[in-house]
Amino acid sequence: MFQRVITFFEKQSFGVCTYLAGRLNMSIGKIRLFFIYASFLAVGFPIIFYILAALVLDVRHYVKRLRLRIWDV
Repeated sequence: MFQRVITFFEKQSFGVCTYLAGRLNMSIGKIRLFFIYASFLAVGFPIIFYILAALVLDVRHYVKRLRLRIWDV
């Protein structure tokens, strides 16, 4: 049951931690732990950062896909 919950959240996540881990050359687990601990210490500010980063990454992905479609014509 616990593994199903973890799998659900990994599939539905925005990929912010994965993106940051790839850019900073760190493990994904360390980035996720940082967000969790920082959320408790900074009273939710990292959650706001995470949501904004997810929106930016989603828009970048959409724009990249749209740009590729335009040049494929």
